[in-house]
Amino acid sequence: MNNTYNKSLSANSQLTQKSVNRCFDGEQHYYSHQSTATKTPMTFSIYLPDEALAGRLCPAVLYLSGLTCNADNVTHKAHFQQKCSELGMIFIAPDTSPKTGDGSDGDSGEVPNDERYFVGQGASYYVDATQQPWAEHFNMQSYIVDELYDLLRSEFPIHSMGITGHSMGGHGALLLGFKFPSKFVSVSALSPVCAASESAWGQAAYTEYFGEDQSLWSQADASKMIEKVGQQYASILVDQGAADNFLAEGQLQTAKLQDACTKAKQPLTLRYQAGHDHSYYFIQSIINDHIEHHWRMAQLS
Repeated sequence: MNNTYNKSLSANSQLTQKSVNRCFDGEQHYYSHQSTATKTPMTFSIYLPDEALAGRLCPAVLYLSGLTCNADNVTHKAHFQQKCSELGMIFIAPDTSPKTGDGSDGDSGEVPNDERYFVGQGASYYVDATQQPWAEHFNMQSYIVDELYDLLRSEFPIHSMGITGHSMGGHGALLLGFKFPSKFVSVSALSPVCAASESAWGQAAYTEYFGEDQSLWSQADASKMIEKVGQQYASILVDQGAADNFLAEGQLQTAKLQDACTKAKQPLTLRYQAGHDHSYYFIQSIINDHIEHHWRMAQLS
Protein backbone atom coordinates (compact mmCIF):
# COMPACT_ATOMS: atom_id res chain seq x y z
CA MET A 1 0.00 0.00 0.00
CA ASN A 2 3.05 2.30 0.10
CA ASN A 3 3.64 2.10 -3.63
CA THR A 4 3.11 5.25 -5.64
CA TYR A 5 1.55 5.75 -9.02
CA ASN A 6 3.72 7.76 -11.37
CA LYS A 7 1.28 8.37 -14.22
CA SER A 8 -0.55 11.69 -14.32
CA LEU A 9 -4.15 11.36 -13.20
CA SER A 10 -6.66 11.17 -16.04
CA ALA A 11 -4.11 11.78 -18.77
CA ASN A 12 -6.00 9.43 -21.11
CA SER A 13 -7.67 11.30 -23.95
CA GLN A 14 -10.63 8.93 -23.63
CA LEU A 15 -11.74 10.81 -20.52
CA THR A 16 -13.37 14.23 -20.48
CA GLN A 17 -13.37 15.87 -17.07
CA LYS A 18 -16.78 17.41 -16.38
CA SER A 19 -16.28 18.88 -12.91
CA VAL A 20 -14.00 18.97 -9.86
CA ASN A 21 -15.03 20.01 -6.36
CA ARG A 22 -12.98 20.05 -3.18
CA CYS A 23 -14.69 17.85 -0.56
CA PHE A 24 -13.16 17.10 2.86
CA ASP A 25 -9.55 15.99 2.31
CA GLY A 26 -10.02 15.09 -1.32
CA GLU A 27 -11.82 15.97 -4.54
CA GLN A 28 -15.07 14.85 -6.15
CA HIS A 29 -14.59 14.42 -9.89
CA TYR A 30 -16.95 13.66 -12.78
CA TYR A 31 -15.83 12.22 -16.11
CA SER A 32 -17.42 11.13 -19.37
CA HIS A 33 -16.05 8.92 -22.10
CA GLN A 34 -17.21 7.18 -25.24
CA SER A 35 -17.90 3.53 -24.45
CA THR A 36 -17.14 0.77 -26.92
CA ALA A 37 -19.30 -1.67 -24.94
CA THR A 38 -22.48 0.43 -24.96
CA LYS A 39 -21.70 2.48 -28.09
CA THR A 40 -22.77 5.58 -26.18
CA PRO A 41 -21.16 8.22 -23.99
CA MET A 42 -21.00 7.09 -20.35
CA THR A 43 -20.45 9.14 -17.20
CA PHE A 44 -19.01 8.23 -13.81
CA SER A 45 -18.12 10.06 -10.62
CA ILE A 46 -14.97 9.33 -8.65
CA TYR A 47 -13.96 10.60 -5.23
CA LEU A 48 -10.19 10.88 -4.87
CA PRO A 49 -8.76 11.38 -1.38
CA ASP A 50 -5.64 13.48 -1.08
CA GLU A 51 -3.48 10.34 -0.96
CA ALA A 52 -4.70 9.44 -4.46
CA LEU A 53 -4.28 13.00 -5.71
CA ALA A 54 -0.67 12.81 -4.52
CA GLY A 55 -0.13 9.61 -6.51
CA ARG A 56 -0.35 7.03 -3.72
CA LEU A 57 -2.07 3.76 -4.54
CA CYS A 58 -5.38 3.55 -2.66
CA PRO A 59 -8.10 0.93 -2.24
CA ALA A 60 -11.26 1.64 -4.23
CA VAL A 61 -14.89 0.64 -4.06
CA LEU A 62 -17.13 0.53 -7.12
CA TYR A 63 -20.75 1.41 -6.31
CA LEU A 64 -23.57 0.25 -8.61
CA SER A 65 -26.75 2.30 -8.31
CA GLY A 66 -30.37 1.17 -8.38
CA LEU A 67 -33.34 1.54 -10.69
CA THR A 68 -33.93 4.98 -12.28
CA CYS A 69 -30.66 6.35 -10.85
CA ASN A 70 -27.48 7.70 -12.35
CA ALA A 71 -24.07 8.61 -10.91
CA ASP A 72 -25.53 11.71 -9.22
CA ASN A 73 -27.80 9.94 -6.73
CA VAL A 74 -25.19 8.29 -4.55
CA THR A 75 -22.64 11.05 -5.12
CA HIS A 76 -25.00 13.76 -3.89
CA LYS A 77 -27.08 11.88 -1.31
CA ALA A 78 -25.09 9.09 0.35
CA HIS A 79 -22.53 11.27 2.17
CA PHE A 80 -19.69 8.79 1.70
CA GLN A 81 -17.00 11.39 1.06
CA GLN A 82 -16.02 12.09 4.67
CA LYS A 83 -15.39 8.43 5.52
CA CYS A 84 -13.47 7.90 2.27
CA SER A 85 -11.41 10.97 3.09
CA GLU A 86 -10.60 9.60 6.55
CA LEU A 87 -9.59 6.16 5.27
CA GLY A 88 -7.91 7.17 2.01
CA MET A 89 -10.50 5.31 -0.07
CA ILE A 90 -11.45 5.94 -3.71
CA PHE A 91 -15.20 5.73 -4.42
CA ILE A 92 -16.47 5.27 -8.00
CA ALA A 93 -20.10 5.52 -9.18
CA PRO A 94 -20.92 4.73 -12.82
CA ASP A 95 -24.26 5.33 -14.50
CA THR A 96 -26.89 2.59 -14.44
CA SER A 97 -27.28 2.10 -18.18
CA PRO A 98 -26.64 3.63 -21.58
CA LYS A 99 -28.99 6.56 -22.11
CA THR A 100 -30.16 8.69 -24.99
CA GLY A 101 -28.15 11.90 -24.97
CA ASP A 102 -28.57 15.34 -26.47
CA GLY A 103 -26.48 14.71 -29.57
CA SER A 104 -23.24 15.94 -28.02
CA ASP A 105 -20.15 13.99 -26.94
CA GLY A 106 -20.41 11.63 -29.89
CA ASP A 107 -23.91 10.46 -29.01
CA SER A 108 -24.70 7.53 -31.31
CA GLY A 109 -28.46 8.16 -31.45
CA GLU A 110 -31.50 6.76 -29.72
CA VAL A 111 -31.05 4.12 -27.03
CA PRO A 112 -34.05 1.79 -26.57
CA ASN A 113 -36.27 2.44 -23.59
CA ASP A 114 -39.47 1.21 -21.97
CA GLU A 115 -42.28 3.04 -20.20
CA ARG A 116 -41.85 0.73 -17.20
CA TYR A 117 -39.28 2.15 -14.80
CA PHE A 118 -37.87 -1.33 -14.06
CA VAL A 119 -37.02 -2.01 -17.72
CA GLY A 120 -34.85 -0.01 -20.11
CA GLN A 121 -32.83 3.11 -19.45
CA GLY A 122 -31.85 3.24 -15.78
CA ALA A 123 -32.64 -0.46 -15.42
CA SER A 124 -29.81 -2.40 -17.06
CA TYR A 125 -29.43 -4.97 -14.25
CA TYR A 126 -25.73 -4.82 -15.19
CA VAL A 127 -26.11 -7.64 -17.73
CA ASP A 128 -25.28 -8.07 -21.41
CA ALA A 129 -28.57 -8.28 -23.31
CA THR A 130 -28.89 -10.87 -26.06
CA GLN A 131 -32.20 -9.74 -27.59
CA GLN A 132 -32.87 -6.82 -29.91
CA PRO A 133 -33.30 -3.90 -29.64
CA TRP A 134 -31.39 -4.07 -26.36
CA ALA A 135 -28.31 -6.04 -27.41
CA GLU A 136 -26.70 -3.20 -29.36
CA HIS A 137 -26.33 -0.87 -26.36
CA PHE A 138 -27.24 -2.78 -23.18
CA ASN A 139 -23.89 -4.45 -22.51
CA MET A 140 -23.40 -3.26 -18.96
CA GLN A 141 -21.66 -6.38 -17.67
CA SER A 142 -18.96 -5.93 -20.30
CA TYR A 143 -18.87 -2.20 -19.63
CA ILE A 144 -18.40 -2.58 -15.87
CA VAL A 145 -16.06 -5.56 -15.55
CA ASP A 146 -14.00 -5.07 -18.70
CA GLU A 147 -14.07 -1.59 -20.16
CA LEU A 148 -14.62 0.64 -17.10
CA TYR A 149 -12.62 -1.61 -14.78
CA ASP A 150 -9.58 -1.50 -17.05
CA LEU A 151 -9.96 2.23 -17.68
CA LEU A 152 -10.11 2.98 -13.95
CA ARG A 153 -7.12 0.78 -13.15
CA SER A 154 -5.05 2.43 -15.90
CA GLU A 155 -6.00 6.03 -15.16
CA PHE A 156 -6.23 6.28 -11.37
CA PRO A 157 -3.96 5.10 -8.53
CA ILE A 158 -6.05 2.09 -7.52
CA HIS A 159 -4.43 -0.58 -5.35
CA SER A 160 -7.42 -2.96 -5.29
CA MET A 161 -11.14 -2.77 -5.91
CA GLY A 162 -14.24 -3.88 -4.03
CA ILE A 163 -17.79 -3.77 -5.36
CA THR A 164 -21.04 -2.72 -3.70
CA GLY A 165 -24.43 -1.39 -4.72
CA HIS A 166 -28.02 -0.64 -3.80
CA SER A 167 -31.18 -2.45 -4.91
CA MET A 168 -30.69 -3.35 -8.60
CA GLY A 169 -27.09 -2.25 -8.06
CA GLY A 170 -26.84 -4.57 -5.05
CA HIS A 171 -27.88 -7.36 -7.41
CA GLY A 172 -25.16 -6.20 -9.80
CA ALA A 173 -22.52 -6.14 -7.06
CA LEU A 174 -23.35 -9.64 -5.86
CA LEU A 175 -23.65 -11.05 -9.38
CA LEU A 176 -20.49 -9.50 -10.82
CA GLY A 177 -18.52 -9.97 -7.62
CA PHE A 178 -19.12 -13.72 -7.67
CA LYS A 179 -18.98 -14.08 -11.45
CA PHE A 180 -15.61 -12.28 -11.66
CA PRO A 181 -13.96 -12.81 -8.26
CA SER A 182 -10.46 -12.27 -9.63
CA LYS A 183 -11.32 -8.60 -10.21
CA PHE A 184 -12.70 -7.72 -6.78
CA VAL A 185 -11.25 -8.17 -3.31
CA SER A 186 -14.55 -7.58 -1.48
CA VAL A 187 -18.32 -7.55 -1.97
CA SER A 188 -21.20 -5.92 -0.13
CA ALA A 189 -24.74 -4.86 -0.93
CA LEU A 190 -27.47 -2.57 0.37
CA SER A 191 -31.09 -3.72 -0.02
CA PRO A 192 -30.13 -5.90 -2.99
CA VAL A 193 -32.41 -7.64 -5.46
CA CYS A 194 -31.17 -11.08 -4.46
CA ALA A 195 -33.00 -13.32 -6.94
CA ALA A 196 -33.74 -11.23 -10.02
CA SER A 197 -35.00 -14.18 -12.06
CA GLU A 198 -37.71 -14.76 -9.45
CA SER A 199 -38.86 -11.17 -8.84
CA ALA A 200 -41.47 -9.35 -10.92
CA TRP A 201 -39.02 -6.57 -11.74
CA GLY A 202 -36.31 -8.94 -12.88
CA GLN A 203 -38.64 -11.18 -14.85
CA ALA A 204 -39.98 -8.21 -16.80
CA ALA A 205 -36.47 -6.98 -17.57
CA TYR A 206 -35.05 -10.40 -18.40
CA THR A 207 -37.90 -11.21 -20.77
CA GLU A 208 -36.83 -8.14 -22.73
CA TYR A 209 -33.06 -8.62 -22.47
CA PHE A 210 -32.81 -12.43 -22.80
CA GLY A 211 -36.13 -13.55 -24.25
CA GLU A 212 -37.76 -16.72 -22.93
CA ASP A 213 -34.51 -18.66 -22.37
CA GLN A 214 -34.62 -18.98 -18.60
CA SER A 215 -31.17 -20.57 -18.49
CA LEU A 216 -29.88 -17.09 -19.35
CA TRP A 217 -32.04 -15.66 -16.56
CA SER A 218 -30.39 -18.03 -14.09
CA GLN A 219 -26.92 -16.92 -15.16
CA ALA A 220 -27.96 -13.35 -14.32
CA ASP A 221 -29.35 -14.18 -10.88
CA ALA A 222 -27.10 -13.28 -7.92
CA SER A 223 -28.27 -16.02 -5.55
CA LYS A 224 -28.02 -18.71 -8.21
CA MET A 225 -24.54 -17.51 -9.15
CA ILE A 226 -23.35 -17.67 -5.53
CA GLU A 227 -24.73 -21.18 -5.12
CA LYS A 228 -23.08 -22.23 -8.38
CA VAL A 229 -19.56 -20.91 -7.78
CA GLY A 230 -19.30 -21.37 -4.00
CA GLN A 231 -17.30 -19.36 -1.50
CA GLN A 232 -15.19 -16.61 -3.04
CA TYR A 233 -14.69 -14.12 -0.19
CA ALA A 234 -13.75 -14.28 3.48
CA SER A 235 -17.02 -12.51 4.24
CA ILE A 236 -19.65 -10.42 2.48
CA LEU A 237 -21.80 -7.73 4.11
CA VAL A 238 -25.46 -7.13 3.27
CA ASP A 239 -27.78 -4.62 4.96
CA GLN A 240 -31.53 -4.64 4.46
CA GLY A 241 -34.09 -2.19 5.82
CA ALA A 242 -36.67 -4.13 7.83
CA ALA A 243 -39.40 -1.61 6.89
CA ASP A 244 -38.58 -1.71 3.17
CA ASN A 245 -41.82 -1.93 1.19
CA PHE A 246 -40.03 -3.66 -1.70
CA LEU A 247 -38.93 -6.39 0.69
CA ALA A 248 -42.54 -6.87 1.78
CA GLU A 249 -43.69 -6.99 -1.86
CA GLY A 250 -41.24 -9.82 -2.66
CA GLN A 251 -39.04 -7.87 -5.07
CA LEU A 252 -35.83 -8.38 -3.09
CA GLN A 253 -36.00 -12.09 -2.07
CA THR A 254 -33.41 -11.64 0.69
CA ALA A 255 -34.02 -15.07 2.22
CA LYS A 256 -32.84 -16.67 -1.04
CA LEU A 257 -29.49 -14.95 -0.71
CA GLN A 258 -29.10 -16.33 2.80
CA ASP A 259 -29.99 -19.84 1.57
CA ALA A 260 -27.53 -19.57 -1.33
CA CYS A 261 -24.70 -18.47 0.94
CA THR A 262 -25.43 -21.32 3.33
CA LYS A 263 -25.28 -23.85 0.48
CA ALA A 264 -22.13 -22.25 -0.95
CA LYS A 265 -20.48 -22.06 2.49
CA GLN A 266 -19.99 -18.36 1.80
CA PRO A 267 -19.74 -16.38 5.07
CA LEU A 268 -22.44 -13.71 5.10
CA THR A 269 -23.17 -10.92 7.53
CA LEU A 270 -26.84 -10.11 6.86
CA ARG A 271 -28.32 -7.34 8.97
CA TYR A 272 -31.98 -6.31 9.01
CA GLN A 273 -32.07 -2.68 10.12
CA ALA A 274 -35.22 -1.92 12.14
CA GLY A 275 -37.36 0.96 10.90
CA HIS A 276 -35.37 1.60 7.72
CA ASP A 277 -36.89 1.73 4.25
CA HIS A 278 -35.39 1.56 0.73
CA SER A 279 -34.35 5.20 0.45
CA TYR A 280 -31.09 7.12 0.50
CA TYR A 281 -31.77 7.95 4.14
CA PHE A 282 -31.12 4.25 4.76
CA ILE A 283 -28.00 4.34 2.60
CA GLN A 284 -26.68 7.35 4.53
CA SER A 285 -27.22 5.46 7.77
CA ILE A 286 -25.09 2.44 6.90
CA ILE A 287 -22.75 3.43 4.04
CA ASN A 288 -19.81 4.01 6.40
CA ASP A 289 -19.99 0.38 7.56
CA HIS A 290 -19.71 -0.74 3.95
CA ILE A 291 -16.78 1.55 3.19
CA GLU A 292 -14.99 0.21 6.28
CA HIS A 293 -15.77 -3.38 5.20
CA HIS A 294 -14.11 -2.80 1.84
CA TRP A 295 -11.20 -0.96 3.43
CA ARG A 296 -10.53 -3.88 5.83
CA MET A 297 -10.68 -6.44 3.03
CA ALA A 298 -8.27 -4.34 0.97
CA GLN A 299 -5.71 -4.44 3.76
CA LEU A 300 -5.62 -8.23 3.38
CA SER A 301 -5.16 -8.20 -0.39
